[in-house]
Amino acid sequence: MSNKSGQILGNKLFLYLTEFFSGMSVMAVELGASRLLAPYFSSSQIVWTIIIGTIMIAMALGNIYGGRKADKDPDPGKLYMRILVAAVWIALIPVLGKYVILLISGALILAVNSNFLVIAAFASCMIVFVFPLFLLGTVTPSLAKYTTQSLDDNGRIIGTLGAFNTVGSIIGTFLPTFVTIPAVGTAITFLIFAGILIALSIAYFISAGAIKKKDKNLAKIIAGVLIFVLSCVLGHNSSFAFWESNLTYEGESVYNYLQVKENDKNVILSTNVLFGVQSILIKDGALTGMYYDYALAAPYMCGIKEKELAGENMDILILGMGSGTYATQLSNYFDNINVEGVEIDDKITDLAHRYFQLPDETKVTTYDGRAYLAATDQKYDVIMVDAYQDITIPFQMSSVEFFTMVKEHLKENGVMVVNMNMYSDELNSSEETINTYLADTISSVFENVKIVDVVGSTNKELFATSNSDFTNTFDQNIALEDMETLKEMMNKVSDTLSDYSAGDHIMTDDKAPVELLGMRQIDTIIKEEVTYYKAIYNQKGLQGLLESL
Repeated sequence: MSNKSGQILGNKLFLYLTEFFSGMSVMAVELGASRLLAPYFSSSQIVWTIIIGTIMIAMALGNIYGGRKADKDPDPGKLYMRILVAAVWIALIPVLGKYVILLISGALILAVNSNFLVIAAFASCMIVFVFPLFLLGTVTPSLAKYTTQSLDDNGRIIGTLGAFNTVGSIIGTFLPTFVTIPAVGTAITFLIFAGILIALSIAYFISAGAIKKKDKNLAKIIAGVLIFVLSCVLGHNSSFAFWESNLTYEGESVYNYLQVKENDKNVILSTNVLFGVQSILIKDGALTGMYYDYALAAPYMCGIKEKELAGENMDILILGMGSGTYATQLSNYFDNINVEGVEIDDKITDLAHRYFQLPDETKVTTYDGRAYLAATDQKYDVIMVDAYQDITIPFQMSSVEFFTMVKEHLKENGVMVVNMNMYSDELNSSEETINTYLADTISSVFENVKIVDVVGSTNKELFATSNSDFTNTFDQNIALEDMETLKEMMNKVSDTLSDYSAGDHIMTDDKAPVELLGMRQIDTIIKEEVTYYKAIYNQKGLQGLLESL
């Protein structure tokens, strides 16, 4: 160990800062990992579990390796070179990460028959994130070796190292979530923290006098800096959906990855998972052809036309406002309504006004749907529950306790309409699907529950009320409708509306396995979608598959 190296090790502040920035970067990468994976695998609790689990594996292995290396070869230059390598790897994630994830997904679709999302997310985490975090995991045991000089002060010093790591981790948790990701995006967040680690490594080598002409450390540092600069050029404006050439908008909020696509006929919003439509605007004001049209039946079930003739207004609440498709339709087709929505992501509300023609007079509260109900005493004629989170629903909005709260906020003869995604033919059987659990839970709260399939979609609409006569009210108000398009749509709903035979799959605040049920259903959908391509692959091999694409 050189004299200069010994001097910098004697300055424990620098080592404490190393621990601080290492802890901060680990947490920032973990949060960045969730955002990088979300557009492809969702941001569900299961994906978070995979991310946390693989990162803990990496850190544990790094701790073991770092401790052994520090005992056998107490050269701090080796540690800071590992930090440099980790930084370069992290800088490359915005450039290459999404391609690696798609390659893994493509390979696994052909090889795996079940649990695709779990396996693909786990494999992606292992390949993309484990190595750099393994290297950062070597920091703490190495610094403990370099900073403790006697048994008299090792407890104090190691405690201080732990404190710096913890404080750095705290900042690394809040800073990406509330500042860098919403402000500049996931890609630049990776680059920011990679740059911090590179600067830290360079500072050590310069201070320790370990950089000399024709020195291998100098060559490695120059290579690392060049790769980082190249990553900044290629990865600073990285698009998750890089195959899309004409996106109207692509960005991120505190909660979601957001994407808006527009053509001559419509505008579409997608969030987190790149397949599917979260909200849609039909530019000529026509019906959407989606579940929103079926949900328009709820006001008729509450007597919307009778109230219109009597000069009365109807109050409607939408939990999970999105970009306001349902609210816009209600405003387009009915004059005697007061619509308000609850949307937890204020950036989606901004997009709703900017791209989806959400009326300015529509009240939108930025809040969690259940928390909003807990905070208001107002009652409504219709409450629409459409609070999907990626591939599933938030567990707190799927329980008996939640639906009881919805029921308490409905007026007499009020109706709750729930969008159930991930269609299942086994809804009225004993099959344990997310829709079965949801419908059974609702049936345990409401006396009358009816279901309708959304044609050409993976959705069902569920209508629930305490009014035993609501189907008669529905038919009577359809008869009063003078707009043929709406009348035809409502007659279609009336003809296909069916009673739901409830089972005993009840979700509560204590037990609501929505993530596992959602993953299972998505696996089924993926399996059905790729059957054709698997058959080609099995018959003609990879070349035949590529030719078919």
